[in-house]
Amino acid sequence: MIQRFIELGEGYSDIYELIELTRANKHRVSKMFVLNTKHNGRDLSSFIVALHPTDPGKFQALYICREGIPNHEVTPNKRYELFTQLATEVEQQIISFDVKHSSMFGEKELYFQHLIGILRMNRYIPPMQ
Repeated sequence: MIQRFIELGEGYSDIYELIELTRANKHRVSKMFVLNTKHNGRDLSSFIVALHPTDPGKFQALYICREGIPNHEVTPNKRYELFTQLATEVEQQIISFDVKHSSMFGEKELYFQHLIGILRMNRYIPPMQ
């Protein structure tokens, strides 16, 4: 199985694309995540929507708006409200946890591999096959 992050942006206007992608694929939505982090004294969040793997092909897309949204626990914001409304609409619970900031990794791909490892270890996404 191939699991890959598809980065839409940092969550400014691309959050609307994530919302539309999720609505259009509501029958394929597997999980929704909010990953919280800190960077340069700022509390930030990433939004992720994981889809069920394709059949055939066994490709699992994880769409992400990475680290551009203020953490809702520190700074309430409309983007988080939209994401929670979307989760209700597609009948999903948002899974939230803290992670390291992507700047702690030499490359963005290493960061994404790290996240895939965390998601697999916690059984949020299927293991490597």
